[in-house]
Amino acid sequence: MTPVTVRERARTSKGFNLVLATLSSVVCFWAWTSIAPLGVRYSVQLDLSSAQASVLVAMPVFVGSIGRIPVGVLTDRYGGRIMFTLVLLATVPALLLVALAGTVGVYWMLVSCALLLGVAGTVFAVGIPFVSNWYELSRRGFATGVFGAGMGGTALSAFFTPRFVDWFGYIPTHLILALLLIGTAALVWTCMGNAPGWVSNAQPFIPKLFAAAKLGVTWQMCFLYGVVFGGFVAFSTYLPTYLRDIYDFDLTAAGTRTAGFAVAAVLLRPVGGILADRIGPKPVVIVALAAVAVLAWVVNLRPDGEIPAGLTFVAMASALGLGAGGVFAWLGRNSPPDTVGSISGIVSAAGGLGGYFPPLVMGATYNAADNSYAIGLLLLAGTAAVALVFAIVAVHERRTQPTANQVD
Repeated sequence: MTPVTVRERARTSKGFNLVLATLSSVVCFWAWTSIAPLGVRYSVQLDLSSAQASVLVAMPVFVGSIGRIPVGVLTDRYGGRIMFTLVLLATVPALLLVALAGTVGVYWMLVSCALLLGVAGTVFAVGIPFVSNWYELSRRGFATGVFGAGMGGTALSAFFTPRFVDWFGYIPTHLILALLLIGTAALVWTCMGNAPGWVSNAQPFIPKLFAAAKLGVTWQMCFLYGVVFGGFVAFSTYLPTYLRDIYDFDLTAAGTRTAGFAVAAVLLRPVGGILADRIGPKPVVIVALAAVAVLAWVVNLRPDGEIPAGLTFVAMASALGLGAGGVFAWLGRNSPPDTVGSISGIVSAAGGLGGYFPPLVMGATYNAADNSYAIGLLLLAGTAAVALVFAIVAVHERRTQPTANQVD
C-alpha cells in the first residue's frame, strides 16, 4: 500500500479523524495549562500574592475563552484540518514567549505572554463542529465526549510539566512542548480530512454570530457549560495553589494530585456523552450538577487525610466531566446543523470564562488568617444549585435535529 493510499484512507476514516482531533486537543490543552503547574514556582520566584498568582494562571483561560467565538465561526468556513493546524502552530511562539518571560522574571511580561498562550484554548471550538460533522446524530454524544477527553492534556501538564522542569530545566521543557505542537500540526496537515458531508459556510462573520446568539439553545448551554466545564478549568488551574495552601503540598506533589483530578474528569467526559446518547442528556446533566453542588460544600469542610480528601476531589472531577459530556451532547441535539460551529464557539467560550473568574475569586477571597477558601467554594455550590434548578425547569430535550426556526 503506497503512502498516498494510506493518507487518503486516513482522511476518510471517521475513527482516525476523531483520534487525531483528540490528540490535537490533548497537546493544545497541555500547552494552554502549562503555567498553572508552575504557579507555585512563579509565586516563589516573583514573590507573588495570592491575587497576583490567580491572575497569572487565569490569563490563558481568558483569551482561550474569548477566542473560541471567532474560531468556531472560522471552523464552519475553513474546516477542521486548516484550523487545527493554525491553532497548533500559533501556540508555539506564545509558549516560547512564556519561557522567555519566566526566565527574565518580570511579572507584567509573564502575564502578557500568558494572555497570548490563550490561543491554545481555542482548539475546543475547532474540534466540536469537526467531529460532529463526522458522526450521525445518534452517535454525536459519543464523538464529542471522546474529543472532549482531550482536556486530558491538563492532566499531562499537571503531572509532567513540573517533572520536566526538574529533569531537563525550565527552557528545555518549553522547547519539548513546542516540538510536540509542531509535530502534531504536521500530522494533522498531512493526514486529517474534513467529513464528506461538510460544506464550507462562507456567511459573513458578524451576521452568523448574531444568528447563533439569537437562539435560545445557545444561552441555555452557555450557562450549563459555564458551570461544569468552568468548574473543571478552575479546579485544574488553581488546584496546585489550593493544595499548597490548605494541605501544604510541594510543587510536584500538588501537580501529581491535580493530574489525578484531571484524569478522573477526562475519563467521565466520554461516559457523559455515551450515557446522553442512551438515556438522554437531561438526566446526565442533572445528576452531575447535583453532585457538584454537594461536593463543593464537602470540599469546603476540608476533609482530613489523603484518602478522604483524594476521594472528594476525584468525585468532584468525575461529576464535572460527566456534566461536560452531557451538556455538549445536549448542544448537538438541540442545535441546527449549519450553526454547530458558531454555537459551540460561543458555548465553549462561556465554559472557558466559567473557569476564568473562579481562580480570581479564590485569590481575592482567600482568608490568610484562617487559611480558608470558604467563600469561593460556597459560591460554587450555590451556582451549581441554581444551574440544577435551571436544567430541570427551563431546558428541554429534542429528539430530532432542529432547524434554525425550531430552536428557541
